[in-house]
Amino acid sequence: MTAEPEKLTARLETSMTAIPRSAWNALAHPSGHPSNPFMDWDFLEAMESAGCASPRTGWVPQHFLVTRSTGELTGALPAYLKSHSRGEFVFDHAWADALERAGGHYYPKLLCASPFTPVTGPRLLVGTGPDADRVRETLLGAAVTLAKEAGASSAHFNFLTEPDWRWLGDKGLLLRTDQQFHWINRNYRSFDDFLSALTSRKRKMIRRERSIAQEGLQIERATGAALTPRHWDAFFGFYLDTGSRKWGSPYLNRAFFEKIHERMADQVLLVIAYLDGRPIAAALNFIGSDTLYGRYWGRSLNRPFLHFELCYYQALDFAIERGLSRVEAGAQGEHKLARGYEPHLTRSAHWIAYPPLREAVARYLDRERAAVEQGVEYLSELTPFRRDVTVAPGSSHDTEEEEGF
Repeated sequence: MTAEPEKLTARLETSMTAIPRSAWNALAHPSGHPSNPFMDWDFLEAMESAGCASPRTGWVPQHFLVTRSTGELTGALPAYLKSHSRGEFVFDHAWADALERAGGHYYPKLLCASPFTPVTGPRLLVGTGPDADRVRETLLGAAVTLAKEAGASSAHFNFLTEPDWRWLGDKGLLLRTDQQFHWINRNYRSFDDFLSALTSRKRKMIRRERSIAQEGLQIERATGAALTPRHWDAFFGFYLDTGSRKWGSPYLNRAFFEKIHERMADQVLLVIAYLDGRPIAAALNFIGSDTLYGRYWGRSLNRPFLHFELCYYQALDFAIERGLSRVEAGAQGEHKLARGYEPHLTRSAHWIAYPPLREAVARYLDRERAAVEQGVEYLSELTPFRRDVTVAPGSSHDTEEEEGF
């Protein structure tokens, strides 16, 4: 006689503080898998308690949890009901405009992601038991049910891992791709070792850029206990300047960075440039178990190649020293290609309630995916590596300021 499957119960929590930190992090950072700081309870709770991802800013937390009959947490999905599409970096403004022009309402919508963070990582946080698929199905079902009950037009799962992306596609969600530029550490022993893999012309270009950028400056890399309020004060001033010029209103506040300093200092790398003892620029990175994630940068003085030095080359130096396998430098930026960063696919999945919009978006995404994949293959041929260095295509305007780097 076949035993009845264990009962799974889904519930909704509207605040990370209502979810046990250790239970959440056990799902977000399973043993034997790379750790992603942007799914950490501390990061998500800081977003909420600092008021960055809150109802006031158009982010209403709606976190889905799945428990066993014993009460054990076995699945989780971070999600937000949103009244806009800002801070997501998977752009659906044209979809919203189409539905509004047809007489419908695109907002609210449900977003399953890490706020303001265009970084690939787990979204369906599920244990490794034999019923993992049932847990995923329960989470997905709860998300779609909430979207319907809330009158949401859609549910979006952004910056997915490839297995989650394919699984959601099998469940009928619409699949989308885009690209970012990531640097891959091929067991380099030093920055010069990395340069030796490049063509002579690119080696000379990077050495020249670093020489010009560093001239007359002192550059500090601070992490963990070395970080002080002085570092954060300088960085936050640069962040506000960049945010006000690019987005009109910066997404994050000083309280958020204070919480990150208190809770996650060992997972933060702050690179600061000084001129005559005065900070003039800084770049903020987060440290995962195998990846360095570039997030924000700003400067008070515009100097040639300073952005490249602080955001790209210092990050590569740090990753090589720490033995990290890659550097992800945020969204956009084909100028990264010439500096050793390679194109990689990013993935999202979408549930749309209104059938005519769903059909139109599905047709569009079929064409977009093909174009993105062709673009990644093309750009992979333009990397600066010597021809005897193997670069796998697509695994997984020159501007100096952008979300991420």
